[in-house]
Amino acid sequence: MTCSILVGGAWGDEGKGKCITYLCDNDKPKVIARAGVGPNAGHSVVLNGEKYGLRLIPSGFVQRDAQLLIGAGVLVDPEVFFHELEYLDKFDVKSRTLVDPRCSMITKEDRDRDRGSEHLFKKIGSTGSGCGPANSDRVLRIADMAKDVPELQDYLTDVSVACNDNIDAGEDVFIEGSQGFGLSLYYGTYPFVTSKDTTASTFAADVGVGPTKIDEVINVFKAYITRVGEGPFSTEINQNKAEEMDIEEYGTVTGRRRRVGLFDFELAKESCRINGATQIALTCVDRLYPDCARTQDYGTLSAETKDFIDQIETETGVPVTIISTGPDLVDTIDLRSELL
Repeated sequence: MTCSILVGGAWGDEGKGKCITYLCDNDKPKVIARAGVGPNAGHSVVLNGEKYGLRLIPSGFVQRDAQLLIGAGVLVDPEVFFHELEYLDKFDVKSRTLVDPRCSMITKEDRDRDRGSEHLFKKIGSTGSGCGPANSDRVLRIADMAKDVPELQDYLTDVSVACNDNIDAGEDVFIEGSQGFGLSLYYGTYPFVTSKDTTASTFAADVGVGPTKIDEVINVFKAYITRVGEGPFSTEINQNKAEEMDIEEYGTVTGRRRRVGLFDFELAKESCRINGATQIALTCVDRLYPDCARTQDYGTLSAETKDFIDQIETETGVPVTIISTGPDLVDTIDLRSELL
């Protein structure tokens, strides 16, 4: 039995969707629970050459035998939720996706307040999905709850009970976080952050699992770093340099061009420390080192690539166990067996 949490190591966009789908497809957990803020974070999944963009349904939907849960700490936009149920209909998600009745709802008014805010939308760089206003309503104790939404009545369950019962029964439970450590309301680059904490401790609380039941914390880093919106970015490079290196990117939710920078070892150390990381998943290695694209064999990596990975392990004190060398699930080097 293992209860694992996956977290973003920087400012989101680390390739968590790819890592989640690989781990869930490979390890086949009984429960996959979504934690984090809400639909302001997009996860991209590439399966058999087809790309899926998700904002609420757990990215581990590819594990067809898993129950897909949305924890009490996650904001739910009913429009996004029902759209994704239809969008993923061929994966039979309707029969296995459930929402905690204590989730707060995002309303049209929340989205309008978000997009109409000079401070949030223009200065901070909010996605405009309504999460900030909805979380403020939760703090003020005036938010609408999932248990009060008629359309959601067939999709409600106590996520904490479901997760803990499965852990106690010896089943694998996977908790997928969203966004990234650098966007934490407490530990990120305030005020250029999201509307709640985004560390492993909070992700566990989001789905109602206590810290003593967490076995692994997998911290995901991209081989270079990107950021959408304003805020400090000490390793940022200009867009011309990013294009020259072929590492320019655009946001999954907003479509905005991402700011790009080199790997930040100081940020990685802090992220691993506060998240209590036990493993690191490193993505987009093929973008930085094209010669290793799509390989599944660590031995075929170049000396330069291996030196980069060694430096990450030395600086953070955490082993790199998953190396993504391409967008599809098979484009992965899995070194977890070496920890046994």
